Amino acid sequence: MRHPISMKNIVLSILTLLTSFSALAQKPSLPPSKVNFEAFLELAREVQEHRKNRVIHLKQWIELSKKPNTIILDTRSKKMFDAKHIKGAVHLNFADFTMESLYRIARNKKTRILIYCNNNIDGNPVFFASKAYIPTTPDEPKKTLALNVPTFINLYGYGYKNVYELADLVDANSGLLDFEGTRVTKPQKK
Repeated sequence: MRHPISMKNIVLSILTLLTSFSALAQKPSLPPSKVNFEAFLELAREVQEHRKNRVIHLKQWIELSKKPNTIILDTRSKKMFDAKHIKGAVHLNFADFTMESLYRIARNKKTRILIYCNNNIDGNPVFFASKAYIPTTPDEPKKTLALNVPTFINLYGYGYKNVYELADLVDANSGLLDFEGTRVTKPQKK
């Protein structure tokens, strides 16, 4: 048995559709996010060229650390920084990078900033855990990840271009670097 389509049903269906479209049209559309991957890649390529002569060996890194208008920046978590960090370093968690937070630690963009990360310190996996990705299958490639790379890119992007990165892997127990923090044991005096 066929149901006759009444004019009333047609009008009600059209009104329902118009109301739905009208409600959709009135919803404000959200602006796009501030994430621009292509611009980030362009910045990274620019930094790659700038960085070539700024990845330096430990001896020069230590010499620069003693010069005026120089800071050692540690961008690891506050928990790891508080426990153990290179003596004299200042902390700014990478997740907290903003123009304002950087300005608080280095008001002058010409300040020399020395950076290091977990991948520069060996022999202390609790406080300096390697960022290297360990493959889970034999055919999967090993990937080297590091906090230094995004730290360098972000500092440069915020206008801090006098940045130097530690090139070497330093044994935490070698005595080549001094550490401080709540979990650093002080040598016993005789």
